[in-house]
This record gives sequence, structure tokens and C-alpha cells, in this order.
Amino acid sequence: MMISSVHRFRDIERTPEYLQPEKCVPPPSRASLGTMWFIRDGCGIACAVVTWMLVFYADFVVLLVMLVPSRDYVYSVINGTLFNTLAFLALASHFRAMLTDPGAVPKGNATKEFIESLQLKPGQVVYKCPKCCSIKPDRAHHCSVCKRCIRKMDHHCPWVNNCVGENNQKYFVLFTVSISQCSSFSPPTTVILLILLCFEALLFLIFTSVMFGTQVHSICTDETGIEQLKKEERRWAKKTKWMNMKAVFGHPFSIAWLSPFATPDQGKADPYQYVV
Repeated sequence: MMISSVHRFRDIERTPEYLQPEKCVPPPSRASLGTMWFIRDGCGIACAVVTWMLVFYADFVVLLVMLVPSRDYVYSVINGTLFNTLAFLALASHFRAMLTDPGAVPKGNATKEFIESLQLKPGQVVYKCPKCCSIKPDRAHHCSVCKRCIRKMDHHCPWVNNCVGENNQKYFVLFTVSISQCSSFSPPTTVILLILLCFEALLFLIFTSVMFGTQVHSICTDETGIEQLKKEERRWAKKTKWMNMKAVFGHPFSIAWLSPFATPDQGKADPYQYVV
């Protein structure tokens, strides 16, 4: 039976000679690394700016065109409070999703010293990424935009100018759900500004609802978008849907699940898990 090119490539990765640790430059020290994660991608930055501008435009139209002139004071206060709360949470979630390290594997760590420090048992294998010269944990994939291998990478989203991965999936999910809810509070009218707002709200609602649904499905099945697309063989332990949710949003369940300001406690799992 003929072996596919993908399988041949993975078989080559299994041979010790392929690692060639002498060709990898040791990663820089932590002292020389920046503390903020930000992707310098022109398209992603433009998309992120457009996202914020659309939210601010929606807030401007809802408040100054619809609610302030309204004579129904109670309606204006309730609708304005709900809309602005959701808009704030959406932008906060977007900010965290954009500036949080999604789970980048240290670049250039495929050195002889690091491989020896793993103390691999006979029969265990490691995978090296030839693009960023790093030892890839299981379920990590290389992103051509971030130029790094990302743990549990689901996809690269230009609208948040970042990959959606192990460390920021919670914030991406909160962003999609906040935007979709925020869209439902945009009041309809025939004024041209609000017609544009309704059109924007509809697009936001459709796009974010689809993304929210795919993310929830990905979390519950414990399969990233890339793994589903490539139909990769499951090599990791199967867990319940509830355990998968807690792995993304934090242990244990609490109101912090809904907060973009709370960093989820994902436990102390070994980031380098190898399989035979």
C-alpha cells in the first residue's frame, strides 16, 4: 500500500537524524524577551482596527442617534446600559485575545541540550518544526503568520490579529458571544445611520454566531479546527465535554468563566507530551 506524502513526512520526523540539533540556535534568554505578545501583521492590525471602529460606530449611533433623543427614559437607560456593557466586554475580550500568547512553543529550542534534558524513554519520539527550529509538543501546529508553533492551534484569526490557541481560546469565545449579544440590542429604525448599523449588526451576528458555534463544538470534541480539517488521528486521552470546557475556561467552574479579565487556571499539564 502506498504511503501518502503526509505520512512520509511524519516518518522522516521520527528519525533522530532529522532533528539536526546542531543547526538550531539556542533560544534567547528570558531577560531579552518582551513581555507583551503582539503580531506585527499589516492585514491583522488593519482588521483589528476595523473591528474596534465598528464597535465604536455602533455605540455612537445607538447612544446619540437612537437613545438620547428618545422620550422613553427607562428604555434608553436599560438599553444603553446593556449595550455598553456588552460592547465593553467584547472589546476587553478582543484585547485579551489579541495580546495573549496563544501558546507559542519556544523558538529555536531544538538544541542538543534541550533534547537531552527531556530524558526520553526508548521508543518515544519528538517532532521538530523545520520552520522555527523548535521541538513541537503533541497537537502543536506552525502558523505562517505568527511564525511560531502554537499549542492546540485552532486557526489564525485576522480579526483579533492572533492565533486562537491553548491560552487565549477563552477570550476569543467571549468576544464572539459578546458581539453577537451586543448586536441583538442594536435598535432598528429607518434612519440611514441606523440602517447601516442594522446591516453591521446582522453581519456581526451571523459571523460571530457561526464562530461561537464552531468554537464550542471544537472545545466539546477536544479537536482543534486544524485537526478536524486534516482529520488527524486522535493520539490524546478522550475526556468528557465538561472537562474539556474546564480545560479552556479554568478549574473549577465559577463566574470568572464570563470575565475576560480572569486568566483561566489550566492546571500544570506537561506541555511536552510524546507518543510512540
